[in-house]
Amino acid sequence: QVQLVESGGGSVQAGGSLRLSCAASGYTSSGFFYWGWFRQAAGKEREGVAAISTGIVSTYYADSVKDRFTISRDSAKNTLFLQMNSLKPEDTAMYYCAADTQGNTVIHGTWATPPDYNLWGQGTQVTVSS
Repeated sequence: QVQLVESGGGSVQAGGSLRLSCAASGYTSSGFFYWGWFRQAAGKEREGVAAISTGIVSTYYADSVKDRFTISRDSAKNTLFLQMNSLKPEDTAMYYCAADTQGNTVIHGTWATPPDYNLWGQGTQVTVSS
């Protein structure tokens, strides 16, 4: 059974840092077309935060997190990371790890569309206080 399990969320003050992890089991991450992080704040739609493509490795970021967040992966450990620095109250959300094993991200040419990802973790809460 394929599973994505997030960890590392928590509560921090503005300006602080957190590192999220997503461990994949039951499937090798080299088979993911895209592997990424999404977030959903209360009352808002789920949005793409960052993603990494696993063919020709490239990274992608939402404008709101560029230069503050860094996505990376450890292929040997089947783990995805999101280093979040200079956190702001508007970063408060549930953060989800997601993977595309079907190639929809490639077909549609986008990395940040939630329906293109067929594997999802349960989420980890990030709360940033001012």
